[in-house]
Amino acid sequence: MEDELSKILFNPVVGKLATILIGIIVIWIVVKAIQRNLLTKIKDNSSRYKAKKISGFTGYVLTILLITVVYSDKLGGFTVALGVAGAGIAFALQEVIASFAGWLAIMFGGFYKPGDRVQLGGIKGDVMDIGVLRTTIMETGQWVDGDLYNGRIVLIANSFVFKEPVFNYSGDFPFLWDEIKIPIQYGSDYEAATELIARIGVEVAGDLTGQSRDTWHHLQDMYRLEEAQTEPLVSIIANDNWVEFTLRYVVNYKRRRVTKTQLFTKILKEVELTNGKIKFASATFHLVEMPEVKVDLKK
Repeated sequence: MEDELSKILFNPVVGKLATILIGIIVIWIVVKAIQRNLLTKIKDNSSRYKAKKISGFTGYVLTILLITVVYSDKLGGFTVALGVAGAGIAFALQEVIASFAGWLAIMFGGFYKPGDRVQLGGIKGDVMDIGVLRTTIMETGQWVDGDLYNGRIVLIANSFVFKEPVFNYSGDFPFLWDEIKIPIQYGSDYEAATELIARIGVEVAGDLTGQSRDTWHHLQDMYRLEEAQTEPLVSIIANDNWVEFTLRYVVNYKRRRVTKTQLFTKILKEVELTNGKIKFASATFHLVEMPEVKVDLKK
């Protein structure tokens, strides 16, 4: 019995398996300890998220290296076979490899980060998580108007960053230019309408003017961009039915719908207080009367 036990304990296969098991346990204890004690001290959410992902990936790499080192004496005869098989595996798993490369590009290339609002692969929403192979997005829009969540969670392969444009609504410039159109009836006081709409634009959306201007100037230092107007701007065009006033303004990418509601509410109330000096226009249709037709049945 003792001889059999000693044979089992000193068996090379058992020794290697025990080494791998102990090594894996030590590796992941260290990784979890680092994540729990060191990474939690990082204040920036984005940096902490990236550090956590990288530490987990490092744990997997060290595990593979451990297994490779332990069985290195057994791998020499499989070099040619692994090379041939590797070519076939690479062809079969090209989408997986592309997704992994996309993950590296996302993590280190600054395409987007968790919390950003993006449009990727035709899907628009907020990034919930960036996995090694897929990005998880809480979708907005579709059957829901505006930039509101519809409750659908979408998983998108990271390889899409190499195939289609990535639209980031909240990257280096977390603001959007938006506009609303107000139809004003012909014969209204156009100067008063312009002043009223411009004033309301400043009251509702003017607080972002300074912030967006500073951020834009920072972008100009990094890239070749022209000067852009961040103050609310009113423009006018005349068409066949009414005078169309357009209010252009800067808004936070998450508050487009709320800001539009505030603007329209104030404009409607202010226009009503002008007592007809400014009037809203609407589409009107004039029905032309049919000419009188006389029918003589006797003939």
